[in-house]
Order: sequence, then structure tokens, then C-alpha cells
Amino acid sequence: MYPLLFSKVLKEKVWGGREFEEFLNLRLKPGVTYGESWEVSAHPSGPSMVTQGPWQGRSLPELVLDRPDLLGAVEPRYQKKFPLLIKYLDIHDRLSVQVHPEDSYALAHEGEWGKSECWYVLKASPDARLILGLAPGIDRETFRKKSQTRSWEGLFQEVSVHEGDFIPIPPGTVHASLQGSLFICEVQQNSDTTYRIYDFDRLDNGVLRPLHLEQALEVIQFDQQPRPIPRHERRATNVRGAAWETLAEDPHYRVAHLAFDGEWEDPALDVFHIHSVLAGKGTVQSSLGEWPVNAGQTWLIPAQVHTVWTGNLKMLRSWV
Repeated sequence: MYPLLFSKVLKEKVWGGREFEEFLNLRLKPGVTYGESWEVSAHPSGPSMVTQGPWQGRSLPELVLDRPDLLGAVEPRYQKKFPLLIKYLDIHDRLSVQVHPEDSYALAHEGEWGKSECWYVLKASPDARLILGLAPGIDRETFRKKSQTRSWEGLFQEVSVHEGDFIPIPPGTVHASLQGSLFICEVQQNSDTTYRIYDFDRLDNGVLRPLHLEQALEVIQFDQQPRPIPRHERRATNVRGAAWETLAEDPHYRVAHLAFDGEWEDPALDVFHIHSVLAGKGTVQSSLGEWPVNAGQTWLIPAQVHTVWTGNLKMLRSWV
């Protein structure tokens, strides 16, 4: 096995923009706004395809079925299903007010895992603001009455967001982008279930997008009010010569930010991991070859694959 690079699955969104053209070095269709680039995905709505090496042209779901040892020691837990989905988000308009379910509800009602997610903010306009949880004191009955009469004022907790912020969004957290533009790297469970609460009366191809108020009321955690974790509150440790910041130790994933200039050796581990290259350029080498590394790439490193990275790189590392 060897480090895997994938084709990108782009998603058109009414709230999207054109940032992928520059950051991901892609040619986009004129006049179309893209909100999501699925970087590593085994979801049926957008499976990733390997673009290099002996497995070129094979899909990630196919690989995990054929080579479950790619997952490593966690494979019995996930039973030949890839557990994570890695994306970039380009938010240039208000993201709908929404919520995601946790595993038990999603498996019972949607036939897939729930959706815990987290955002690393790569760019933020000075006026960027999010809805992140409900305002203190809002209970289920208050929320039901106000949402049914579309009385949104005072319902939500609003927060400012800045470049470098890390934002945990556990299942049941009501969230949305409210103002400004954001470019985000997202790590989440392998799920595409979203319950839309309010969409600002926006039209998509001339039609209002559907809302899911009843499902939302079933899954909202009314006392859940996470907050962005700014860069100055985090501390880096030295891990084999890289500056390493632990960002998330969620039950469903772990996330760290690492940065180095020179050579960085990553020993073979007993579980797969993913490197989202946020900035810089260099190379990655394994026993089967060497490949160029550039910002905007996302690499899946299978279990038991030893790699050596060279260059001036900043990466988000995700694993379970």
C-alpha cells in the first residue's frame, strides 16, 4: 500500500463561490458557484477515485471492501466502511440554519451514520459571523413555537469567526453562516444527513429548498453551545520536529494541525490517517515511490505505511 491521492468531487451550492479555482487549482464551469469539494469520500453521493499509483481509477469504497486492512486496527469497528469524509467549504452567502443527527437517530431514520463535524477556518472576511448553538434559555417548546411562526430573532447564539479558528460542531448543534465569507477545511463522519431549519427564503432554481423542522426538533441538543477555539488559545508541541497542535479528540475522529520546514518522518501506524495540505509544497515518499505535494491536496495514508515528507508544509491530520 502507498499514500493515496483522489479526484475531487465538487458540489454546486447556492451559497458557494469560486475559491476552488485558485486554492485547488481547478477550472470551474463559468457562472457556477461551488460550495463543497469532497476530498476523501466513500459516501454514495460522491465517492473518491484514486488518481495515482497501482490503484489509479479505483474508488475508495471499492478499495475498503477489497483491502479492509487499509483501515488498520479500527476495521472491526467499521466493518469495511470508511468512517470519515473530508471536505473544503467555500461559503460566500448565508449557509442555511441546520442541524445534524447523532448516530442512533440517523441509523434508525436515514440508514447512515450521524454527523459530528469540525471546521478549520483558512480564510474569513472581517465581518464573518456564525450561528453556533441556541441562545441561553431556549428550550424545545420555545423553539417549536418560534420556528413555526418564523420568529427567529433571539433564538440563536451568534459568534464572530477569524482565520485560524477551530470550530467543533457536535451532532445536535444548530449552526449556520450568518454574515461574511469563509473558506474552511471540514472533517466529519461519513454522512450526508442535514436537517434544514431555515433557509432565509432563498430560491434554488426558482424553488424554495425543503425544510425539516420536525426532524430537527427530534435531534437538537438545546443546551449545546460550542465556541470557536482561536489560535492564541492553542499550544503546539514538538512531534518529531513538527509543531503539532491537537485540535479535536472527538469519539468519531481526532484532528491535529502540524507544520514543519525540512524533512518530517511519519512512522507506520496501526490505523489510517489523512493529511489535508493547507499551505506549502514539497514531496511525500513511501517504499513504493515519491510524489509531489502541494496546497489543496488531501492524502490518505493507509495503515502500516511509513512516509517521509519534505518541504515547508502546514497540514491538518485526521484519524480515528
